[in-house]
Amino acid sequence: MNRIVFFLFLLFLCLSEMSTQAQKTEIKGFVDVGANYGDNKMSFSFGEQDLFINSVLNDKISFLGETIFKYTPSTPTEFSVSIERVIITCNLKGNHNLILGKVHTPINYWNDTYHHGRVFFPTVERPLLFSNNIIPLHTTGLGFKGDDFGSLKFGYDVFIGNGLGSTQVSDNDNIKSVTMAAHIKAYKKLKIGVSWYHDVIAKGAMVHDMVSDWKVNQNLGTLSISNFGKKFELLAEGTLAFNHTDTTGTKSTVASYIYAGYKVKEKVIPYIRYDKIQYQEGEMYYHKNNISSIVAGIRYQINYLAVVKLEYQYQQSEMMNSTNKVTAQFAIGF
Repeated sequence: MNRIVFFLFLLFLCLSEMSTQAQKTEIKGFVDVGANYGDNKMSFSFGEQDLFINSVLNDKISFLGETIFKYTPSTPTEFSVSIERVIITCNLKGNHNLILGKVHTPINYWNDTYHHGRVFFPTVERPLLFSNNIIPLHTTGLGFKGDDFGSLKFGYDVFIGNGLGSTQVSDNDNIKSVTMAAHIKAYKKLKIGVSWYHDVIAKGAMVHDMVSDWKVNQNLGTLSISNFGKKFELLAEGTLAFNHTDTTGTKSTVASYIYAGYKVKEKVIPYIRYDKIQYQEGEMYYHKNNISSIVAGIRYQINYLAVVKLEYQYQQSEMMNSTNKVTAQFAIGF
């Protein structure tokens, strides 16, 4: 009851100073298609079609929605619809905002900046820590967000939501996930961020299409460094995960990547990215499979909403044979 009263009080603060103005709504979309060569065969592919809606209701309240239409691997002839983000933003005062809905968990730079429009990705796909389910991609709940404070452009995110194993409409236990993040812009384009995530995954919860056999107390810490200048691009992130169970104790996992690109011409950017995930022996929550990857490619920026990428990836892991793959991708916004 106290939580409901607190929520209504915040909403009242948001609405009390609201002024009227005409609603402004924008609908945009993103899509990517490609081809890849690996395992001695070439395949054409359709990535995702992203429908992006942004609506400013007045000077205090705005809405953002993102819906994805994508291929379903389990049913080769069908596509699925996924609602990725539903966000209502209420400006409280100045640069302080109340956030309500389903968000991309602000746990690192990539997850908070690059969503589903591949046209904005510096590489063809996300780093390995995403495909290996190291971090929680989404959270449904409420939080506070602020940006551009002081000479260092300090920003923060605090978010409380349904934990892992929950649905988008109800929590599966009485424990909420907590995300806290902060960043500064130390020098020109150089941005440094840190974050912390805490959750307790209930025994029997369905997470990443697997049933958790243990109650898991999870803590994640992330450090991010980014610098996207006129010529040089740098993005490095590391996540340290601690998963504790009564059976195995606390086990740690380190997932990191570093990306670098250089604009040799106005529209041409060669780049490289190295990924590595290292699990501690005895890890039970994650699917233990020490893995590393190196990506080298070139990006041709036709304009802000049209990009072509050609990329080579070499990947090796302890559970599978090493792989080589060449991928070409054409991504647009419309």
